[in-house]
Amino acid sequence: MVANFLLAHGGLLVCGLFLLAGLGLTGSYGLGVDELIQRDTATSNLRYILGQADQVDTPAPHDRWYGVSFELPLLLAEGALGLEDYYYVHRFRLTVTHLFFLVGGFFCYLLAYRLFNNRLIALFALLLFLLHPRIYAHSFFNSKDLPFLSMFVVALYLTERAFRKDTAGAFLLLGMVVGIATNLRIMGVVLFLAVVGMRALDLALAKGWGERKRILATGSLFVAVAGLVWYGLAPNAWSGPLEQLTGALSLTTDHPTVGRNLFQGEVFRSDELPAHYGLTWFAITTPPVLLLGVVGIAAVLARGFSRPGMVWGKERLRFWWLLLGCFGLPLLGVALAGSNTYSGWRQMYFIYVPFVLLAAGGLYWVVGALSVLRWRWAGVYGLAGLGLGLTLLQMAQLHPWQHLYFNFLVDRSGPGEPKARYQLEYFGIAQDGFRYLLARHPDEQLAVYAELRYWGPLLPPDERRRLRFNSPAHEPDYALESPIVWSDESHRPDLAFNSQYFPVYNSFILSLRALDGSRMDTAAVAGYGEIYRSVAAGEPIIRGEYDLYLEGRQLTFVKEECQPGERAGQFGVKVYRAAGSAGPRFIPDTSAYRYFDNTGVRLGDRCLAVLQLPDYPIAYLVVGRYTSYESDRAIWEALHSFTLPGLEERVAGLRAGRGSVKAGAGFELYRQDGRLIYYRENCAARDAMARVFLRVTPEDVRDLRPERREFGFEVRDFHFGRHGLSFDGQCLATVTLPDYPIAEIRTGQDEHWEFRGYPPVDMGFLREQAAALARVAADFRGEFDLYWRDNILIYRREGCTDGDMAAGFFLHIMPVDGAELAVERREYGFEGRDFEFARWGGHFGGRCLAAVPLPGYAIAGVRTGQYVAGQGELWSAELETPESPASLPPGVGDRGVRLRRAAGYNLP
Repeated sequence: MVANFLLAHGGLLVCGLFLLAGLGLTGSYGLGVDELIQRDTATSNLRYILGQADQVDTPAPHDRWYGVSFELPLLLAEGALGLEDYYYVHRFRLTVTHLFFLVGGFFCYLLAYRLFNNRLIALFALLLFLLHPRIYAHSFFNSKDLPFLSMFVVALYLTERAFRKDTAGAFLLLGMVVGIATNLRIMGVVLFLAVVGMRALDLALAKGWGERKRILATGSLFVAVAGLVWYGLAPNAWSGPLEQLTGALSLTTDHPTVGRNLFQGEVFRSDELPAHYGLTWFAITTPPVLLLGVVGIAAVLARGFSRPGMVWGKERLRFWWLLLGCFGLPLLGVALAGSNTYSGWRQMYFIYVPFVLLAAGGLYWVVGALSVLRWRWAGVYGLAGLGLGLTLLQMAQLHPWQHLYFNFLVDRSGPGEPKARYQLEYFGIAQDGFRYLLARHPDEQLAVYAELRYWGPLLPPDERRRLRFNSPAHEPDYALESPIVWSDESHRPDLAFNSQYFPVYNSFILSLRALDGSRMDTAAVAGYGEIYRSVAAGEPIIRGEYDLYLEGRQLTFVKEECQPGERAGQFGVKVYRAAGSAGPRFIPDTSAYRYFDNTGVRLGDRCLAVLQLPDYPIAYLVVGRYTSYESDRAIWEALHSFTLPGLEERVAGLRAGRGSVKAGAGFELYRQDGRLIYYRENCAARDAMARVFLRVTPEDVRDLRPERREFGFEVRDFHFGRHGLSFDGQCLATVTLPDYPIAEIRTGQDEHWEFRGYPPVDMGFLREQAAALARVAADFRGEFDLYWRDNILIYRREGCTDGDMAAGFFLHIMPVDGAELAVERREYGFEGRDFEFARWGGHFGGRCLAAVPLPGYAIAGVRTGQYVAGQGELWSAELETPESPASLPPGVGDRGVRLRRAAGYNLP
């Protein structure tokens, strides 16, 4: 009888036990990097709702696309409960987030019981849902992805219920939940489209007008309710629902934050990941019972392919295909779209819900197949339970770092594995460092340098009062840091003597270091003393407030007679990689830029800081001491060049090339080697740190990725300070332009400055073309000589004046295949690329030269010339590519182009 009671109420009992455990474990999890951003986003939405702001003004512009249907109630509950100290706010947020996760688990149990009518299978599904180590840890500190996972399983449960009951009330409730889910994460649109698709299928299979009318009514009700709930819960959509929807969708494929991912031993840009990135992360971080999920998927596929007609007509079979689609299609879509993804697969945690149900189905079908063998089916339950038990044991061993779990597919035997091959810690959970420090000095007041200031509120108020964080009035005793480290850097950026390390980080390696020599052990003092004696025997590469010495790849800051408080700032080194097969070349972009930081140590009256530089060839170092990580304001800076021109010489070279534009707010724009270069002479810290937006509009919209064509431009936003060089009050940043013909660029910094027009011409490229053209014959000679080479049409004129360039140029391009043209141009038979000379050309040394890129498709010929509006053509010429270039006489042009007809000029 007791067994029957436990089995009948097993779902509630398991969730209750996990709730008690979760309440006890809440204090073990720290503050993730996204929590304050999420809360600020909710605050911005609330201010807009209350009429205190004209728009939703989020910390980062793209954050306004995120829904707040979970964050806003949390914020309102904080106020209702009178929570002011952020320690209690944080604990409350952790508790509610985890509680909502358990609600999702209970609905997973209910749905599994509905599908299998077997409470043991339903309990297995519930435990499988709860005992995913990474997801379990995220259920405390990740209020972005985990609430959507929970709402997704609730929506799946209501989807099965709605199609089974087929009533207006069921579809109304489903619409409400799908609307909330879509507000939480735009990927909720997957369920919205699935429900609409299944209702459409029901309509196609319906018999009689009465049944069709009912299906239309319930389907329309679902669409209307889901849309209204999504709209009502997204304040940013109230003034522009379409803009909100497209903006949220763009985040799934074109997120503006481009980082780096350590994956299988290589570092990839987050927008250039292998297609198998998401599936691999899922496979290596899901407990071994995932094998049952493979069995479940195989069973669904086998049943569907053996009886395809029944899949569409039977609700239960169709629902299994829905689960399979909800698991597989997001993975496939992200792979095909090349979505910007980072930190593993956390953005797709919701796919674990259908996978759990498929795994439960795998267990159900295996048990069913073995039931004829009597007791052997019980062995399957035993093995499944053993697998769950081992996972629970591993979670206990990892606590509170379950989000770093890997399964048996990842080798842990090699040195440094798996952190040498995979990105581990992303969220920067850090309060253990403070707890260690307080336990080590139980009766002392301590001054602490904390790299991220939000770490402080993680302590209870009575403990926090014993610490002074980043106080300029107190010399720090300890530093708590998390420098970013990647696999292409051979060592930690500092030697970290006398450090207490906390568990297996690599994105954030957390260390607690004594800064005062009196708090170091003997070995630490001796280690730093040996470094000083070694470097002091040589000459510094930079003399200044701190002298800098370079021995191999070890960079040492030294200051004699260091006064108290002088180490309160942050030492920084910005490293720029030298690249290029023809010799080192300064390339200030994300592939070349590294930033390390370190707070020095005090040995008597002497201050030292030690950084380990990466092994790759270096072009520049910008070194200095800064007020804080957040502001990056320099107390002092110095630049060291490795046999390359300094900043002043590089800027002089840019200006000598002309072809620049004044962009606004003191910024100059240059175009060089396919890159757009931003320069400002008097550059404050806010100028270097503010986000730069860049919109690139192509000549032909078909050059864009399909998802961007409706907008008509490509987005390449970036942070100035992360793409360039900032030194001595000057800023220089570079971003690579697309290789297709550009009609317009729009760039600037929000509410600060904006430039809209043609990108400045690359004068160096034009000079190269001019030198090359001096050795070949023109394909047309006239007022402007024409050359067609390397798919570029070049216009050249000696003795050129501004008047010669004043008239507009027309360019008509005739393709070999008319289907290459846009539909609206096919009746004319050519593509029009009319332009002003300043768009593609420049005037230097008495010579005018313009180089216009041509489309990549096969071209039959072009017609070009100059015109004045209202007066007609000034001159024109037609050039045609022959069918067989080999039949032409030599020396006619690099592309084998011949002159067919020239209007108004004699043949050369």
